[in-house]
Amino acid sequence: MFKQNNMEVFPIIVPASNKLKSYNFFLVKHGNSLTLIDTGLNTDDCWNSLQKTLKNHDFTLTDITRILLTHHHLDHIGLVNRIVSTHSIPVYAHPYAILVLKRDKEYTKMRIEFFRKLYKEMGCGEIGDKQVVNLRNPIILGEDKKIHCEIQEITNNQLFGFDILEIPGHAPDQVAFYGKECKWLFAGDLLIENIPSNAFIEPDYDGIRTKSLVQQKQSLEKCSSLNVELVFSGHGMIIENPVDLLKERIKEIDEKANKYISIIKSGISTASGIAQLLYKEKYEKQFFNIMSEIIGYLDYLELQGEINKEMEKGIWHYYCN
Repeated sequence: MFKQNNMEVFPIIVPASNKLKSYNFFLVKHGNSLTLIDTGLNTDDCWNSLQKTLKNHDFTLTDITRILLTHHHLDHIGLVNRIVSTHSIPVYAHPYAILVLKRDKEYTKMRIEFFRKLYKEMGCGEIGDKQVVNLRNPIILGEDKKIHCEIQEITNNQLFGFDILEIPGHAPDQVAFYGKECKWLFAGDLLIENIPSNAFIEPDYDGIRTKSLVQQKQSLEKCSSLNVELVFSGHGMIIENPVDLLKERIKEIDEKANKYISIIKSGISTASGIAQLLYKEKYEKQFFNIMSEIIGYLDYLELQGEINKEMEKGIWHYYCN
């Protein structure tokens, strides 16, 4: 438990067998309310951990006042349906998240076509086509993960005692909840202690590609300027005195960008070519993550004026300036 001023935080930490180390979500007692920030995966481990944490602190499920979601990814929204079907409470998320969470048919169709066109233009060929159809990746959103309850849009800069910070990059709808008095930040997956957070390529509301890595860097800089004292991360350790780590993650982006410049100077000009050079057999197995990284860095370098691109036979080729 973490306690300062009139805020108490009860972390729910569910071990993971992968590099994320854990799935984290948080009960926050603030005045007379009990807020749940994110809900983990839709698994018995997460459900039982929530129940155990409630019981250990003399709460029950019916004491939860509301659910706040940092972003739409499955490991942050998993228990929403189970909780709300048992205890009807409001759920809040960024407006961009709602189309995804509700599996809006037009939006889902747009996403499929967005990735089909993107992977073709990035030179991914048959592997790209296969990934668009393959339900294992996050592009096509299964109906079984749809949120059934009404979702309230987070549109204000403040909500229930938190400052609301838009921190896109990892997801276009990611927000942080900042307890200004404590300097405590509930930051979703912006900052993870043991690994850099992925900046995933996704379309926005209008089907325009987000410049995810650019956004990620801006979000890190925004949070760094707050001199936050504690980051409640979506995975791994709760991060004390996180300013140095925020600055390190910002520095890492520019250092890695230099590697991409060197590869382009060597004559490899397509996103898929760079991906296959860097990741070899992992390219197809971790396609969505890898292509998000490559495209993110190419967008970043283009906006920095380091590279430019030309369309050749329907495929973007990148060259150093």
